[in-house]
Amino acid sequence: MLRSWVALFLIGVGIAVCTPIVIVLGVLPYRYRWAVASAWSRYALWTMRVVCGLDYSVEGREHLEGHGASIVFCKHQSAWETIAMIAICPAHTWVLKRELMWVPFLGWALAVMRPIAVHRGAGRRAVLQVAEQGAALLASGRWVMIFPEGTRLPPYATRKYGVGGAVLATTTGAPVVPIAHNAGHYWPRKKMLSPGTVRVVIGPPIEARGKSVEQLNGEAQAWVEEQMRRLEPPV
Repeated sequence: MLRSWVALFLIGVGIAVCTPIVIVLGVLPYRYRWAVASAWSRYALWTMRVVCGLDYSVEGREHLEGHGASIVFCKHQSAWETIAMIAICPAHTWVLKRELMWVPFLGWALAVMRPIAVHRGAGRRAVLQVAEQGAALLASGRWVMIFPEGTRLPPYATRKYGVGGAVLATTTGAPVVPIAHNAGHYWPRKKMLSPGTVRVVIGPPIEARGKSVEQLNGEAQAWVEEQMRRLEPPV
């Protein structure tokens, strides 16, 4: 527990240092803000490894290359992936809950990163927002990171994927890159960090053209859950 608190404190110090820099860089092209964000992500991952013994490995990095801006469907178990994917994936922005934008300083930094901030209860309006803003981001060359389960779930759990990401993919033709990981075993929700190695598996891009929203979500979720059965130890 002590090591976890030390790591979280040091990560927080990194946020305090980087946040004002990102805000100031809001007037410059996105690549400058992304450079600061990715440097913080690498620092946070280094801190977790050195202080807590929590490392990670990545399988399938090659699937992030050779195609244009894409949509990532990432498993959501922990705070870990919200940090780590900044270092692992190409420059992107996130679909996130609007309430995060209200956090002083951190929310302001998120705002200049131009996320797609949705209200969870907005229903169809939120889906249209993801489709419209996401299409503009993809056209600019920026990837879009989506946690299609909508919230952090404990290990061995899943839920029906939200339709926003699939609507964005089927309307723009951008491929979906699925990502599975087992971070929930090492940094569960509302618990401390544990030593070990988070395993991340990046899947081949899933073609969205010519598929329905249900088909695309079904294919992506089936791939992710198949990998989860391989990554998570038997109950």
